[in-house]
Amino acid sequence: MKRTLYLLRHAKSSWDDPSLPDYERPLARRGRRACARLASHLQAELIEPQLVLCSSAVRARETLMRLALPSSVEVRVEDSIYGASAAGLLAMLRALPESIESALVVGHDPGIQELALLLARPGGLRDEVRAKFPTGALATLALTTSWGALTIDTAELTAFVTPRQLR
Repeated sequence: MKRTLYLLRHAKSSWDDPSLPDYERPLARRGRRACARLASHLQAELIEPQLVLCSSAVRARETLMRLALPSSVEVRVEDSIYGASAAGLLAMLRALPESIESALVVGHDPGIQELALLLARPGGLRDEVRAKFPTGALATLALTTSWGALTIDTAELTAFVTPRQLR
């Protein structure tokens, strides 16, 4: 079975209210514009994950909401994704049922970037991810193994797009 993993760093968050805890920061105007571009990109590329694992942080949930995914997509909002390391995210993915063909993780740096670098085989797009994984960026990985067997270099990084590229 072919499996696809999408890794999305939440869109740009607002720092307008310095009294808000980090977890509660909403999207900035720039982040909302990026989400509109991402939503159009997902629709144009026919990207419709079977399962979404989303951080419970406000900016991550707002990012997901603005992607306008079909209501048929299963969404799990997970507190553990906020602040998760690559190892923590990998453990979560390894526990997915094998019946899941595609999953989207909406999370935070550095965990999202480190997970992409851990899973992806060396190559040109991997170097782009290593250089920078900006807010609102989406990495697409084609997995060469089951969820339970995910480990270093078991995916092909097939796409990496940033909001700036989607103008």
